Amino acid sequence: MKRQTVRTDVAIAGAGFTGLSAAHELNKAGIDFVLLEARGRVGGRVESKWNGLGELIDSGGQFLCEDMPELMALVRTRGKTFVETYVKGEVIAQPLTGEKEAERIYYASMAIRDRMNAIAPGDPTIAGLTVAAWLDRQNDPGEAKAAFRSMIEGLWCQALEKLPLWHLIDNDCRITNEVSELQYFVHETMQSLADDLAEDLGDRLRLNTPVRTIERRLGGIRLASTTGSITARMALIAMPPMMASKLDFAPALPVALEKALGVWQSGAVIKMQVRYPTAFWRAKGLSGMVMWRDPPALFACDVSKDGGHPALVVFVGGPLALRWRELGDAALRAEVTARLKEALGTDAGSFTDFSCRDWTDDRWSGGGYSDLIIDTSATDAEQTILAGAPPVYFASSELSPSFPGYVEGAIVAGRIAAQKILSEFNPQ
Repeated sequence: MKRQTVRTDVAIAGAGFTGLSAAHELNKAGIDFVLLEARGRVGGRVESKWNGLGELIDSGGQFLCEDMPELMALVRTRGKTFVETYVKGEVIAQPLTGEKEAERIYYASMAIRDRMNAIAPGDPTIAGLTVAAWLDRQNDPGEAKAAFRSMIEGLWCQALEKLPLWHLIDNDCRITNEVSELQYFVHETMQSLADDLAEDLGDRLRLNTPVRTIERRLGGIRLASTTGSITARMALIAMPPMMASKLDFAPALPVALEKALGVWQSGAVIKMQVRYPTAFWRAKGLSGMVMWRDPPALFACDVSKDGGHPALVVFVGGPLALRWRELGDAALRAEVTARLKEALGTDAGSFTDFSCRDWTDDRWSGGGYSDLIIDTSATDAEQTILAGAPPVYFASSELSPSFPGYVEGAIVAGRIAAQKILSEFNPQ
């Protein structure tokens, strides 16, 4: 195949929601661009797949809520259907305790989180502390600490021993939803939104085109991929920081920027959807939601699209995901099935399909569902990355001022990056 050289104003590397959103902003402004994506699809850590029953399901990012305005507006504009997550009935806590005891432990764990978030990220007394080290200093009961660990490692898919306390506080403060983030999912799948955005871009989107090298030259940049090269006035690297750090930059990035990109690590998560002939848990007065303290970072909830598609989703996050991925498919399925049967009864073993997506060490995203800083001293990493090395700029959900690590954050980050680039074309 003949290698091509394409000239454009802006080259965007990465067609997740950040890259797609940036591309749409540039398109509206009449700026010429090319959007390059390594995968054979768009969406990044949002993904859909066919299960064994021939049904299209969310195998990546899925949930949203009314406090995520940009994503909610996009779902409505694109004519998608909201499915309200079923939450009626009892929530099961594991190990099993009485309902009142489970409630007491839950509120005690939330009190730990509230206490943590009352600390300013820049408080000098927490400098150098990981979340695990801070948690060890708290005087709360062991079961409350275990529930807190399970909640945080489940949400962020990273070991508390690696996570700087200031970074978790800073992220938590930017996640401002007052209703559950599990409030809705999209009947047509979240991936369908990304596909719609991609369709608008026509041949400006190039799939199966991983960027290998980015050269900064006098008057612009050159991106080299497996299929050819792009020369442009500016480049936007719209991918998670850890993946951006693996690109080959020539000349090398400024030392501070290279270091800032290198302090991130992707989370680890395995997502499973289990289809059943009936929503047996509802008949028992259960919500289908299960929160495990032991093992930590294991969680399940109802994702039935309608009465004809009863299903539970199960998430395994953080260190538990790294351990369980070594089990192999059959043993992992048996392990999860046993946990569901213990929590919800023997009917949990009578499923019609069991679909699994292992995001740990994903080739093009590094993991899921977000990158996190793992260096307690890297307090200026985000601002250093956002400043970029003009004409090369960086954007990702992790760097968003709102909902970092979420699809909402990716949309916001992409739009902000596009406006920064547009200001370079039209300086005031």
